[in-house]
Amino acid sequence: MQLKRLIRHVVAPHWRTRVLFPTAALDAIEQAVTRAERTHGGEIRFVIETALAPLHVLNELSPRDRALEVFARLKVWDTEHNNGVLIYVQLADRVVEIVADRGFLGKVSPAEWEGVCRLMEEHFRAGKYQAGAIAGVDAVGTLLGRHFPSRPGGPASTHNQLPDRPTLL
Repeated sequence: MQLKRLIRHVVAPHWRTRVLFPTAALDAIEQAVTRAERTHGGEIRFVIETALAPLHVLNELSPRDRALEVFARLKVWDTEHNNGVLIYVQLADRVVEIVADRGFLGKVSPAEWEGVCRLMEEHFRAGKYQAGAIAGVDAVGTLLGRHFPSRPGGPASTHNQLPDRPTLL
């Protein structure tokens, strides 16, 4: 099974990520993040990774562990109110992971985050990458709005702490 995964990652072409997420799709995702962040005090970071390095696959790095690495590397944890959320899309393994900062502990259940991941994966399986990404951003925005509502002088009125533009790795 590890051999199949290794082959999937080695042969995953980065140009395919650009086909699935062209500039227009990245623009639409960015607009969805910006729009969602106007409705709550949280911060959303969207990352798409084509494949892992072969060494990561051989060391059995899981998509979840990779998402945690990306969360730390991109400093999603470094928001004023500890309310950053990473939406991590890993194309070679065909998986979505969500990593939320400690401000969400006890507020959003793992099942709720998992539901957003499955929603996005369902769209992706149907070939609807832009729609799936936007549905995920909207769903995360709804969860953030429930726990970090926008209010005058509150967290949503502060400056944008994380880039809204999706990152391609």
